[in-house]
Amino acid sequence: MALEIQAYVIALLWSNLLTSQSSAQYLADDSGTPTIKYSIMNLNNEQITVSWNAPENFPDRNMTMFYRFDKEWKQCPQYILDQEYNTGCQFKPGVGDLHIFINDSAGKGPNYNDEESIKTFFKPKPPENVTYHWEYDKVTVQCSPPGPPDCFGLELQYKSILDQEWKSREETYCKVEVHGLDPEKCYVFRVRLEAKNCNKVPYFSEWGSETFWKNGTSIDSCNTDPESNIMILLISIMATVLVLFALLMLVCRMQRIRKSIMPVIPDPKHMYSNLFSDHNGNFQDWISTTENVLVHAKVEDETKACVIEEQEYENKQAEKVDAQENLP
Repeated sequence: MALEIQAYVIALLWSNLLTSQSSAQYLADDSGTPTIKYSIMNLNNEQITVSWNAPENFPDRNMTMFYRFDKEWKQCPQYILDQEYNTGCQFKPGVGDLHIFINDSAGKGPNYNDEESIKTFFKPKPPENVTYHWEYDKVTVQCSPPGPPDCFGLELQYKSILDQEWKSREETYCKVEVHGLDPEKCYVFRVRLEAKNCNKVPYFSEWGSETFWKNGTSIDSCNTDPESNIMILLISIMATVLVLFALLMLVCRMQRIRKSIMPVIPDPKHMYSNLFSDHNGNFQDWISTTENVLVHAKVEDETKACVIEEQEYENKQAEKVDAQENLP
């Protein structure tokens, strides 16, 4: 875990240094010539971090650092390691300017030194005492700066639950106003400080904790009620089932309409299937047999029809006789 923190600190220091080339710090060699680029970070006047990027500036060399705020030199109490080489140092701040002296642990190569004011390398902590004042569609965000107000800016990021990306607003002082918000929506806000105007190297604080607001009131979260989510899910499932059922009924009805409009035409090849299998291609023999079958089928149908009609007639006569006998 300690190695991960050290790696994060190194990356943070060098990212700030690379984006501020005009304000870069250099360690001077014995002749006084600025030679080695390095960085300083004063974390809220609680911890000083000095980094000199050992793999680039001192390959295969392990450097030792000494520092002082007064007349007494002190050796680095806690080194930051990179590939098993000292690449930085962390220590408590003191009163006055910081003096740095770096040399090779084995006594090889030149010595390097510099003198800087730690006040100009201030990195603030996340803003404290942040207030949100709402006036319908406008919110004013303010905070308490950790130093002179002119030295710090405030960056505000916000988004509604419907937004994918953060929207940002930044002001020179610790006060930001945002207009055009929808009071009915739930918004997420977060803020951070920037030490820029009084710094040699601008440093942002980490983001403060996120806060949630709706209708000008602070709430715990923008998540909807779990019971509402369940009801929405059930309604969605029922609606899906009803739509599928309606589509199924529509498909069935369309098939019936299609069959009534365009009935299925029998395949003619089945009409002559027994011409060759049963009659060896003798068309006269096949047609006479087919006609006999059709005539017989027609006679049977007519006979059945006659029998049915005769039976119905007899039933009606019997009903009339019964009705006459029952007369007084």
